[in-house]
Amino acid sequence: MTDANPLLAPSALPYGLPDYSLIEPGHYLPAFEAAFQEHTREVSAITRVRSMPTFENTMVPLEASGRLLGDVARTFYTVSSADATDAIQEIDEALAPLMAAHTDAIQLDAELYRRIKTLHDRLDELALEPEQRYLVERHFREMTQAGAGLDAEAKARLTELNQRLSSLTTTFEKNLLADTNDLAVVFDDAAELDGLTESELSAAVQNAVDRGLEGKHVVTLTLFTGHPYLASLTNRESRRRILEASRSRGARGNENDNRDVLREIVRLRAERAELLGFATHAEYVTSDETAGSPEAVHDLLRRLAAPAATNASREQAALQEIVDAEPEPFPLEAHDWAFYTEKVRQARFDLDRTALRPWFEAERVLQDGVFRAATELYGITFAERPDLRAYHPDVRVFELHNADGSALGLFLLDLYTRDTKRGGAWMNSIVSQSRLRGTKPIVVNNLNVPKPAPGRPTLLTLDDVTTLFHEFGHALHGLFATVTYPHFAGTAVFRDFVEFPSQVNEMWIYWPAILAGYAKHVETGEPLPAEVIDKLLASETFNQGFATSEYLAASWIDQAWHSLTAEQAGADIDVAGFEASALADIGLDNPVVPTRYSSTYFAHVFSGGYSAGYYSYIWSEVLDADTVEWFRENGGLTRANGERFRDRLLGVGGSKDPLEAYRDFRGRDADIRPLLERRGLA
Repeated sequence: MTDANPLLAPSALPYGLPDYSLIEPGHYLPAFEAAFQEHTREVSAITRVRSMPTFENTMVPLEASGRLLGDVARTFYTVSSADATDAIQEIDEALAPLMAAHTDAIQLDAELYRRIKTLHDRLDELALEPEQRYLVERHFREMTQAGAGLDAEAKARLTELNQRLSSLTTTFEKNLLADTNDLAVVFDDAAELDGLTESELSAAVQNAVDRGLEGKHVVTLTLFTGHPYLASLTNRESRRRILEASRSRGARGNENDNRDVLREIVRLRAERAELLGFATHAEYVTSDETAGSPEAVHDLLRRLAAPAATNASREQAALQEIVDAEPEPFPLEAHDWAFYTEKVRQARFDLDRTALRPWFEAERVLQDGVFRAATELYGITFAERPDLRAYHPDVRVFELHNADGSALGLFLLDLYTRDTKRGGAWMNSIVSQSRLRGTKPIVVNNLNVPKPAPGRPTLLTLDDVTTLFHEFGHALHGLFATVTYPHFAGTAVFRDFVEFPSQVNEMWIYWPAILAGYAKHVETGEPLPAEVIDKLLASETFNQGFATSEYLAASWIDQAWHSLTAEQAGADIDVAGFEASALADIGLDNPVVPTRYSSTYFAHVFSGGYSAGYYSYIWSEVLDADTVEWFRENGGLTRANGERFRDRLLGVGGSKDPLEAYRDFRGRDADIRPLLERRGLA
């Protein structure tokens, strides 16, 4: 089987990059089966040891175990999220309950738990290094949280719940991808897309050609509610059609309807939480995050919601003034917001953000912006490896080296949208770093930028630029984490801390030395004019009422669903009515400011890892804003600052309590004031 299946033999490519040219869909499930069996044997060898548990005979072999499974899983899930063909989706559906069952078999193993508990009870007697001590603490906490201390009957029910939930979340994502593709908006006439740039029209033409609709234009949907084109489309009906399509995903009564799926997910999560001794899923999740409790999360969200809603109302009034001055005024609606926001921005700041795309050519932003900032801060260098093939022809591979010339790892960039890729943007690892295993990291960044026709440049929006810097912040976290044990590798930190490094990396977008390098006109090479930069900086808090409100609304919907008890989470809940009630409760029920995600397409929560945790972005932004202030106070883009941030925060991965690591870096706890000022909420 090893000879026939490339997934079951070590890759011969640099850094262990999987040789995707040899891997066929039919290889995955047999490889998973073999990996499950191997991992089970490895854990059984630990639990059969009759001698007293020690760190060396329990924790070290546990960390060494499961390597094949991890390799196969990361190889597959990279593809299933970024190139989910029909064959891959079928495998994903079949695999979901199998993976859940295997994970439970390990996490709920009574003898393994007994050994780890014994070590945990004797921690103060053991002469362990800090990373070793924290490893015991985390494994004990996570196994306890997973239910390892339950009796046999409760464990059996827990396993049933986990398997069913894994199938449901896979179904949710499959439905969302299908409905997003089905709802791509077809336009017969280019005049309906007046306001789009030549590059954007080219992408719409190419989308139509790819669907066999020559002569038409197709606008594909983004993961979130809004769409970048809403800011520039002059045709109000076109804007309405795009937003209506976006908001209807997963709730049309067809085979892709997600309402029953999400209701069952909520109900089963609540039952599982109760089985594990928690009142709600939100309590279960936050108990092992830096927040500590749902009450702490709710306190922050409510504290921010009122001023955000007030600011959004002021912004709405300013937009309505612009509309009222037109020959045929009308009441502002949600699909008008972005378009008239740009008009107000032009009137107030003499700034048209939609006209800036020629200054943000993708390759220059990548090389002279994202990569250069990393080189200036950390001394790392980048060399493209066209000889290395990834999982799709669009994916580019770069080899990275440290300032001293030592190898750091590989970075893969998958920039463009396609029908087989899920929406949004993300970072994931294909190989994680570990001294124990002798591995170096391979990380991937995925975006969903429309691909122009052949020969045309890829021009980014300012939001795209922000996303590119943000996701590369995750990549740096995954690349720089230097740990002994795989459990702490890369971005394996608390969910409400993981967004912090990526948010910090956004600060270099406007840093003068970096901006001057990448913001050059695609045709003339002229830099972005200084007066435009000044206007961008002056307008940073503009529209923050809307941006903060739409984000907080989604965070509150997530909390509302997952604050239901098992008794409350009935199958008859009206999804739209539940959302409306939740938004009214926190004062974010303005119909002109829709939530960033509605439940039926809220992939972060119902098919990703952010259930009861979407608050994480604003929670970690408190740390981010405080860190940005530190960089500015200490000279900004310097190697000394970069090395401190790398050594004390990025480099520790998950091997240290994140707030302790932050205090080590900053010298104190984070202050919320910089965040309030940034978002205009002070």
